[in-house]
Amino acid sequence: MNITQKRNLLKSQLNENLALLEKAFNALTYSNDKCRVIGEKSNYDMEEQESFEALTSRFARTADILTQKVFKTVFALLQENVRTIIDAGNLMEKLGIVDNADTILNIRELRNQIAHEYVNSDLNMLFMDVLRYVPVVEKVIENVRTYVRKELN
Repeated sequence: MNITQKRNLLKSQLNENLALLEKAFNALTYSNDKCRVIGEKSNYDMEEQESFEALTSRFARTADILTQKVFKTVFALLQENVRTIIDAGNLMEKLGIVDNADTILNIRELRNQIAHEYVNSDLNMLFMDVLRYVPVVEKVIENVRTYVRKELN
């Protein structure tokens, strides 16, 4: 496979990953809208808790697709060897996709809390953190789309 073929394959993969990200973000937006109406409470009934659990799950999925699929394909197209999430954040800042590298670190940390530290006493705080970060993720996704359209096509 020559360089042009490899680049075209990576571009195709990036487009597939962006479509997957779009689908995941649409589901996240649906849950986000529903949970914003519910709002912050000291106790949630079972239906409300189910809505927030769907929100956190969809946030984690969207964050994974963004950081593990889309970013990695962008890095491959740029021929950048990015090994850590800190490196990814720094490169995203350098490319103008985020204003501050910590944005990517915070998204990933919140995703990790959802996946690994799901403790009942912290559920309300976790739910509110996710609600606060959905607009941040949306902005990063918009910026990635713009970057890809302008720089990689």
